[in-house]
Amino acid sequence: MKRRKFIMLLGGAAAWPVVARAQQSEGMRRIGVLLNVAEGDSVGQGRLSAFVQRLNEVGWTEGHNVRLYVRWGAGDDELYRRYATELVALPPDVIVAVTSGVVAALQRATRTVPIVFAGVIDPVGGGFVRSLARPRSNSTGFALFEYAISAKWLELLKEISPTVTRVAVLRDTATSGIGQFAAIQAVGPIGMELSVIGAHDAGGIEEAVAEFARDSNGGLVVTATAFGANHPDVITSLAAKYKLPAVYPFRFFVSAGGLLSYGPDLVSQLRPAADYVDRILKGDKPADLPVQVPTKYDLILNLKTARALGLEIPPTLLARADEVIE
Repeated sequence: MKRRKFIMLLGGAAAWPVVARAQQSEGMRRIGVLLNVAEGDSVGQGRLSAFVQRLNEVGWTEGHNVRLYVRWGAGDDELYRRYATELVALPPDVIVAVTSGVVAALQRATRTVPIVFAGVIDPVGGGFVRSLARPRSNSTGFALFEYAISAKWLELLKEISPTVTRVAVLRDTATSGIGQFAAIQAVGPIGMELSVIGAHDAGGIEEAVAEFARDSNGGLVVTATAFGANHPDVITSLAAKYKLPAVYPFRFFVSAGGLLSYGPDLVSQLRPAADYVDRILKGDKPADLPVQVPTKYDLILNLKTARALGLEIPPTLLARADEVIE
């Protein structure tokens, strides 16, 4: 989407002047939005656009009956904390939060303002809700995926590259990273040697990947991390440089040159998030709205990358693909 068109759709939500805010009518509702990526991120813009479009469809129009305050965290914990404090101070009627780090920062800032989240891997394990069915919290929303999907990444790597016997798992050290790796370990008996690479900074990742790639028959499984969300090109470039077949959690990695992804449609989660916001603005409480999990995961293949790695995609895998990038 063209940037000018996006800003027009949003109604300037990313940065309204202070004077305009001061002129809000008494009945104007306030919605804070804190995303985990930088403002220029195309996936982040797509998610925000989907959210705004759905808000419009259910009757909330920027400048008419609602005001949006959007912040971009760019994977930076310090920015999450700063923007969480800013948004809570408005004060808003509800805040939309994307990913676990953002929700954690917001819950430290408030336990009363309603929070609708998306992209959270383990809402219960992260302490954001008591249970999926009964959140009993000021937060509710949409889980990114179930941990079982992590095991599927390893199975897909073996299917697309049968010679792989050694797998480096790129993960963070937070609770969600540990859980994803545990699910991958659960299918370890299929004959692969697993190792871990911390996904924190480009230099550290490259050093670890280079060392791992010195031996043959290696492959990568990239889990969902804040670093990966903000630097998919770094990871996919390393996989290409060291000729490692890799499986990723989201489509944007494949768009950046990755081999294969299996995961939820990130943009689509922000549409139902707008429905939850609508319900909260009309009187429902987050504690009474169950956390929902995806019911569909997309398999995306990059044939150009497969050819560069010398891989022949199995016909059965090709037939199952939801999208094939040439």
